Amino acid sequence: MPSAYVLDNGAYSIKVEHSNAAQPKLVPNCIMKAKSEKKRLFIGDQIDDCRDASGLFYLLPMNKGLIVNWDLQKSVWDYILSKDCCPANFAETPCIYMEPYFNYASVQEGVAEIFFEEYECQSFLRIPTGDLAEYHYRKQNPAAPCCLVIDAGYSFSHVAAYINGKRDPKATKRIDVGGKVLTNHLKEIISYRQLNVMEETYVMNQVKEDCCFVSLDLKADFAKSKLKYPENDIVREYILPDFTTLRRGYVHTLDQPPVVDQQKLRMNNERFSVPELLFHPSDVGIQQIGLAELVHHCVELCPEEARSHLYENIIITGGTSQFPGFVDRLYKDVRALASDEYNINITLPPDPTTYSWQGGKLISQDPEFYSFVVTKEEYYEEGPIILLERFDGVS
Repeated sequence: MPSAYVLDNGAYSIKVEHSNAAQPKLVPNCIMKAKSEKKRLFIGDQIDDCRDASGLFYLLPMNKGLIVNWDLQKSVWDYILSKDCCPANFAETPCIYMEPYFNYASVQEGVAEIFFEEYECQSFLRIPTGDLAEYHYRKQNPAAPCCLVIDAGYSFSHVAAYINGKRDPKATKRIDVGGKVLTNHLKEIISYRQLNVMEETYVMNQVKEDCCFVSLDLKADFAKSKLKYPENDIVREYILPDFTTLRRGYVHTLDQPPVVDQQKLRMNNERFSVPELLFHPSDVGIQQIGLAELVHHCVELCPEEARSHLYENIIITGGTSQFPGFVDRLYKDVRALASDEYNINITLPPDPTTYSWQGGKLISQDPEFYSFVVTKEEYYEEGPIILLERFDGVS
């Protein structure tokens, strides 16, 4: 069976590669301008060539997980399909395109039009990333009749219940908190307390990834953060990059020799108060329930006979799930909400960012794969309606 071209079109990064590869390439889904090189645009991972990544200006094709600027998105796709990144021969290679839940029909039609008419794709499968996470989990756990997928992404976080391989639409929910909200909140806190970093999204995203963790006892950690070192073992210094001798910053503990001649941030309660938004969105005025309550709510919307299986088969995907302590905190909060009769089992894959892409790789090897796709001939013969009919039930 020939390989498929698997493209997970995330709002933060696109995961793309042929299905015969072990791992996908991760390409930022944006175009960036730098103060140091005003005449050049950096598309995707070309940012690695930028000499000074301070004060980057982002041009984002997606907003709240949906494509809003087609010219920018097409430019990113053109780069990805070029010989410099991950070229494809769509005359022979089917394309698996992953999208978020609740995507607009107009966006779906636009994507299909570009892939069929611009890229001359011969066979195309459009499918939610969560469906492929569930497919991947089902292949690894064939005895599990149900699965609850948590996708903690860049624009928002989703929870979706799957029963016997089919997603329950009424138990598919989202909250508007993801990696982007966390990074923006961190920028605001640091700008208010220490240093104006409102234009340093690229660097502050790295600070978030390197420094932050999820608290297991919020009250105790806040109390500890008010103390002085060494009683306060939460406080850290983050050495900021200068983009001459240091391209990426790093965490520096206070028991190490002090770093001189480098700009630094002092990270204290910011380390755990920023990821706390995943569990309490109302802290920044987002009037929605947190992730643990959302898990409980989605399970309670399902038939009673499925609930024990859903609690025992929770799979987490998405880059925002990689904070230390995330799984333990989620387990603790869900355990407190769920009935004592249920066992809770939460699985965090070794790489939650590419877990859905691996599901796309697996589905391309399914003996029934070609019954899922829409061919170019079908698309031209029946129009966009064939996409809605065919892709509505794939999972």
